Amino acid sequence: MSIKAEEISSLIKQQLEHYDNKIDINEVGVVTYIGDGIARAHGLNNVLANELLEFENGSYGIAQNLETDDVGIIILGNFDDIREGDKVRRTGQIMRVPVGDELVGRVVNPLGQPIDGLGKIDTKKTRPIEAPAPGVMDRQSVKQPLQTGIKAIDALVPIGRGQRELIIGDRKTGKTSLAIDTILNQKGQNVTCIYVFIGQKESTVRAQVETLKHFGAMDYTIVVEAGPSEPAPMLYIAPYAGTAMGEEFMYNGKDVLIVFDDLSKQAVAYRELSLLLRRPPGREAYPGDVFYLHSRLLERSAKLNDKLGGGSMTALPIIQTEAGDISAYIPTNVISITDGQIFLQSDMFFAGNRPAVDAGNSVSRVGGNAQIKAMKEVAGTLRTDLAAYHELESFAQFGSDLDQATQSKLNRGRRIVEVLKQPLHDPISIEKQVIIFYALTHGYLDSIPVENIARYEKELLDNFDSSHEDLLEHIRKTGELPDKKKLQTAVEKFTDSFSPSKN
Repeated sequence: MSIKAEEISSLIKQQLEHYDNKIDINEVGVVTYIGDGIARAHGLNNVLANELLEFENGSYGIAQNLETDDVGIIILGNFDDIREGDKVRRTGQIMRVPVGDELVGRVVNPLGQPIDGLGKIDTKKTRPIEAPAPGVMDRQSVKQPLQTGIKAIDALVPIGRGQRELIIGDRKTGKTSLAIDTILNQKGQNVTCIYVFIGQKESTVRAQVETLKHFGAMDYTIVVEAGPSEPAPMLYIAPYAGTAMGEEFMYNGKDVLIVFDDLSKQAVAYRELSLLLRRPPGREAYPGDVFYLHSRLLERSAKLNDKLGGGSMTALPIIQTEAGDISAYIPTNVISITDGQIFLQSDMFFAGNRPAVDAGNSVSRVGGNAQIKAMKEVAGTLRTDLAAYHELESFAQFGSDLDQATQSKLNRGRRIVEVLKQPLHDPISIEKQVIIFYALTHGYLDSIPVENIARYEKELLDNFDSSHEDLLEHIRKTGELPDKKKLQTAVEKFTDSFSPSKN
């Protein structure tokens, strides 16, 4: 039996007649399978990928797998009340979350619903959780620093507004503390912060929220929490929801800092969903599109051009490694997406060198563009000095007869390590960092015993606060070193008056 050309033509014409018809959002399907946060439904023939679907009991889901016979749906929230045979209907829209200033200071779940017991949030706007990243022409180069208040980062791996800087390390090496301290340092900097907790223990989240409240940082922070007891779909959408909230500020010309803690757990949740949806597993049983999971998320962080308001969103994704293995699948994926990484080493952490930033493996691909001129001048040689020290330190273990040059390099290295140590929740302003690094790189600490370095630093900065506020103000306002003679005299005078403690 052959089909005539006229019949083919009429069939195509019929298809084209219906092409412009609006989506029938009342299209209804029937649930054929339910379990583990996944549903399958038959009858949703025209459903779109990532479309929001509503179940008979009022729950919502997102269409993920569009197959020939049925649709694979991930369910948002509780799925206990959904049964096989229940109806599920299309909504005709992509999943959206509430956005705006009303969310600042609140703890919400990935759907934007408050979970802090402080009452309802009345927001006027929503944004889709999935949105295209700004194009190349919509961006400008990253050049404005985002000060973390952490000496080891601001000096060695500076972060710029609009950058994506990965924080990577084993569990219990201070990754969350690093991110929290960076948020604390944004006080008065006109930066809105968003902290996305993915699969973190409820007690951890509560403790960190209390820390933010204690230091007054919740006044400019939104916390998004998807706890470990939540179904996998909530952990999967949490970072996208947080990014949508940040985009509202970014596209209104404001600066945003967003932390994803941590994306390893999001990848695991996505792997769970994919395996339940019977997608083919790849390396380490992750689905083939797990790279796209993180790239489409992190690419949305950018520094917009002036035409679009010049807003920025700086991302600090966190990845947990196993035994320091940064060559595993998810770490290598995220390293290749981001603009640098801060590698935290467990050996340094347990030796008391905190924050345990490994200067050798840590890098910022924005580099000096994200540093003020004064910091570039005083911290320029720190990385090479530190690398030389670590190399000489291992060499010096095998012999005690060292020449004077090697000995002085080791002495300077020990003092650099000591200066880079910093207590928890004690960020230091950039102008004070410049002062201590000036004293360090110009040799004023070489005569100070290592055990007195911390006290020297504190008393030096107190001295500048009380007697040389004008020098600090100059660095703060211009970003450049003040009159070199004045600065030299001030540091020299203090160093001469400093009395090391006797053991």
